Amino acid sequence: MTEAVMTDSAQRAAIADELDQHNCRVAQPTDGPLFTRTPQSAMQAAHWKARDLERLLDKIGANLKLEAGGQRRTLRLANRGLPFGTTPTFWASIQVILPGEIATAHRHTASALRFIMKGRGADTIVDGERYEMNEGDLVLTPSWTWHDHEHKGDEPMIWLDVLDISLVRSMHATFFEGSEAPRQPLAPLPDRSYRMYGSGIMKPLADTPVPDINPLLVYTAERSQEALRLASALPPDPYDDTALEYLNPLTGGPAMPTIGTVLQSLRPGVHTKAHRHTGSVVYYVMRGMGTTIVDGAHFDWGAGDFMAIPPWAVHEHINRSADTPAMLFQVNDIPALKKLGLYREEPADAQI
Repeated sequence: MTEAVMTDSAQRAAIADELDQHNCRVAQPTDGPLFTRTPQSAMQAAHWKARDLERLLDKIGANLKLEAGGQRRTLRLANRGLPFGTTPTFWASIQVILPGEIATAHRHTASALRFIMKGRGADTIVDGERYEMNEGDLVLTPSWTWHDHEHKGDEPMIWLDVLDISLVRSMHATFFEGSEAPRQPLAPLPDRSYRMYGSGIMKPLADTPVPDINPLLVYTAERSQEALRLASALPPDPYDDTALEYLNPLTGGPAMPTIGTVLQSLRPGVHTKAHRHTGSVVYYVMRGMGTTIVDGAHFDWGAGDFMAIPPWAVHEHINRSADTPAMLFQVNDIPALKKLGLYREEPADAQI
């Protein structure tokens, strides 16, 4: 690769102040590279252990309030390489809601999802549709939809929140609106979208316009895990073993336009091939034990752990059990990169 050369460095420096007075500039020798041969991300690979998260969640559950106006009780998974967020485009956090509490209604331009980690007895209302939230369910909150949650059970509930807030902030497109009412009114048929599209294989015959957002708001653990079980009999993918993406039932595309959601299984003893791709990933280990190697660093994980993998980092997975499959839930920003024409993937040993 030919490196950029500046033989006129002194002349460039001499006119810098004058250019600045007119809100202009030219490239200077002290500037960092505008283009790099391969992606260079400040995001760092990270690993959060379940035992540490459980202790911290107990602490914030006991000491922090669930306030009105959109302030949730969440433990953010921060990344030391970034000024904001877990990855360059989204923030993952773990929310705790106690019996009897209401997370009051609000809406925002950032798209959001919830993956239920522990507990049952809470429900969510999204634009008038109400759904129960149980362990292993994926619940969507598309951009600018009203949403609130109420916990009617007896034990604390814990779920993963993911929002593409870093992407929205970078585009200076953040809007937020709260509500005076704790909960929004229910629609006449409060589970309409699930009745229409919840089968995943059929839809009403009526020729209705395709909505701008995914009409399906909940993906139950029962159906998604059964689909994964059936797919595990197929030949494995060399890099991900068995991995299924949650889909928009009307378009066949990703369930969300900017956030990819994947349920993944690693067979006993499997060791996947190493690869890399543009796009960042966060994994939640639902069950099993294994090791993920990221740019040579070994993360030994178990149930309840989280991992974050930066863009273009070489990574591979190992299931360290000889007889038990591992199951992971994955979020990524690959749909956004694909829409922008920026997605690229290759084996670790590919010649650049």
